[in-house]
Amino acid sequence: MSSPADRARTVIEGFVAPGLSAPLGELGRVVELDLGPGATRLVLELGLPVGGYTVSLQQALGAALAEAGHPARLELELRSRIVAHSVQRGLKPLDSVRNVVAVASGKGGVGKSTVAVNLALAWAAQGARVGILDADIYGPSQPLMLGLTGQHPTSTDGKHIEPLAAHGLVAMSIGFLVDPAQAVAWRGPMVTQALTQLLGDTVWGELDYLVVDMPPGTGDIQLTLSQRVPVAGAVIVTTPQDIALADARKGIAMFGKVAVPVLGVVENMSLFRCSHCGHAEHIFGAGGGARIAAEFGVPLLGELPLDAKIREQADGGRPTVVAEPDSARAAAYLALARRTAAELARRGRDHSAAFPKIVIEQS
Repeated sequence: MSSPADRARTVIEGFVAPGLSAPLGELGRVVELDLGPGATRLVLELGLPVGGYTVSLQQALGAALAEAGHPARLELELRSRIVAHSVQRGLKPLDSVRNVVAVASGKGGVGKSTVAVNLALAWAAQGARVGILDADIYGPSQPLMLGLTGQHPTSTDGKHIEPLAAHGLVAMSIGFLVDPAQAVAWRGPMVTQALTQLLGDTVWGELDYLVVDMPPGTGDIQLTLSQRVPVAGAVIVTTPQDIALADARKGIAMFGKVAVPVLGVVENMSLFRCSHCGHAEHIFGAGGGARIAAEFGVPLLGELPLDAKIREQADGGRPTVVAEPDSARAAAYLALARRTAAELARRGRDHSAAFPKIVIEQS
């Protein structure tokens, strides 16, 4: 017969926490469990940022333990241990970056860059060490969104680049190196070479996550970048309308060809709520993100609103997560960040050697 501690541990490890889609046992481990007479003390280590999560998890998990016959008050200590995850076979992970996460879209105009910067800022707000790489060589937008327009990185040795910093992130973009008023008239090989240099020559420091804001589309440039950048997982951004969903399918298929796991789908511009009357309307349709996520067997990571404030804040160099951290808008991005980190955490540690070699045939 199992002991009370064993039964409590079973409840804890099988508990699906609020906002997450996996049991706690898949996301981390129980470090300490003490069933005292007046309180249950639990030290839980998770493979994702835990800042701002203790109170809600303590309440929900305490209720689950009480329902299972452990009514003592729960005292929860959360710890974070973010480990490196596998990348494409044949690619070497960056030395100081644990996880590179690509944020991509099958087409432009779906708000991918806004999602990418707010995802990065949300992870930083939750306690992770985060960087962002603007990989859109032709249309870099992160300098504007981070309030770094006109600033330039430095180099101490003439070989490596020191990234710029804003709002708790380190950032690199071709927009820091070229005149923003001039078009970048480069062919594909030059673009991929420039990106690999920005990625490899930047002194990122110790990072838990490096968010790569990918260029939109699924052409040769995007495919080549996906083959050269050591990515632990990808996030696909779409809007609900059919044309965007059709292109999102291509994005998911592209990452499948290069053995990059898709962590999930984000439906952006999901719902518009009138600021005057409160009327809610699905301007671009409804449920598209959920349908495509179900079609490919990946999670729907979040449904984000269509809101002029989000656009204004990004254009002003203070994206929503830092401009209004306690708002419902920011809460949507914080929830997205937690789900995305959890999807990565549940994939376990680095098992890149187990991945088969993928050969892409030209048709």
